[in-house]
Amino acid sequence: MTELAAVKAALKSQAVETPSWAYGNSGTRFKVFAQPGVPRDPWEKLADAAKVHEFTGVAPTVALHIPWDKVDDYAALAKYAEERGVKLGAINSNTFQDDAYKLGSICHADPAVRRKALDHLLECVDIMDATGSRDLKLWFADGTNYPGQDDLRERQDRLAEGLSEVYRRLGENQRMLLEYKFFEPAFYSTDVPDWGTAYAHCLKLGEKAQVVVDTGHHAPGTNIEFIVATLLREGKLGGFDFNSRFYADDDLMVGAADPFQLFRIMYEVIRGGGFTPSVAFMLDQCHNIEAKIPAIIRSVMNVQEATAKALLVDREALDAAQRSGDVLEANAVIMDAYNTDVRPLLGSLREEMGLDPDPMAAYRRSGWAEKIVAERVGGQQAGWGA
Repeated sequence: MTELAAVKAALKSQAVETPSWAYGNSGTRFKVFAQPGVPRDPWEKLADAAKVHEFTGVAPTVALHIPWDKVDDYAALAKYAEERGVKLGAINSNTFQDDAYKLGSICHADPAVRRKALDHLLECVDIMDATGSRDLKLWFADGTNYPGQDDLRERQDRLAEGLSEVYRRLGENQRMLLEYKFFEPAFYSTDVPDWGTAYAHCLKLGEKAQVVVDTGHHAPGTNIEFIVATLLREGKLGGFDFNSRFYADDDLMVGAADPFQLFRIMYEVIRGGGFTPSVAFMLDQCHNIEAKIPAIIRSVMNVQEATAKALLVDREALDAAQRSGDVLEANAVIMDAYNTDVRPLLGSLREEMGLDPDPMAAYRRSGWAEKIVAERVGGQQAGWGA
């Protein structure tokens, strides 16, 4: 197999999971901006997600968020997805939008609140059983705003106890993915603030507990690719939530703010043997001012472009430069790959897959945007309710 053929084969195997909530209305903490044609229920979200997969060919699964995507019959929802060419992916829990969670969820000082949160997480595992989902994704807004507000060590003990109970409930082929965020909404201390804390808990839990790296959940200047390389080396990288950030929020489109960073991350994924189904590539974005489906299509394409460039790194030349201590040549090898225009390659790849070489143009021509605006009239549009 030629080098180019190997690159194309790898790209054809790539899968990027899209998030159900990205198809609904969203906004900042100040305002949620409604758009015409937005889905009114999980079924319509899946219909939109199917269009993203139809035009990109590499978005075969859709993550659900509970209770935003709660339905009476999850097996029926899974069947509906499969009839449209996609499947249900990770189940995301929500322990941050109930009044009871003002001072935390599974780290709360009150056992009754912790029980409420744990019952929700166990319900999410029940939903995984019904949908056939592999991954339970956990992010906790738990933390404190003031010194002395709560005991930091005891909060870690409560977290470990709660995670252990959920871990024991997981099925044989199910995993727990623990996410971290260095601050927000807790501003003094956050209970899972960094990859080290998440790693320590996952290491103690066992093989079915993995760390998920949200690319927007780091302080400016953090070397995310180092974190990725380390977690891969330790066998604890379970997946990504892809997005971009500036300052304090993380919901910009992946690759939009710093495409070079995304390329560097993808290189370490490939270098570390993480370009396999065991490392989940998931989008975690909200589209506030841009049209939702085109934004998700563009995001998938951004991941593809970064991956293609990372696959084109000349490893032999890079290894030789590194061994000889040729700093500039080693950097030049990386930069040559990054500066390659991979759009013709990806266009050719899509044609080989029976797709339009330009997914954005194909979507615009499809008439889907006009169709959903005309048909989705009345009812309550889906959104995360801020």
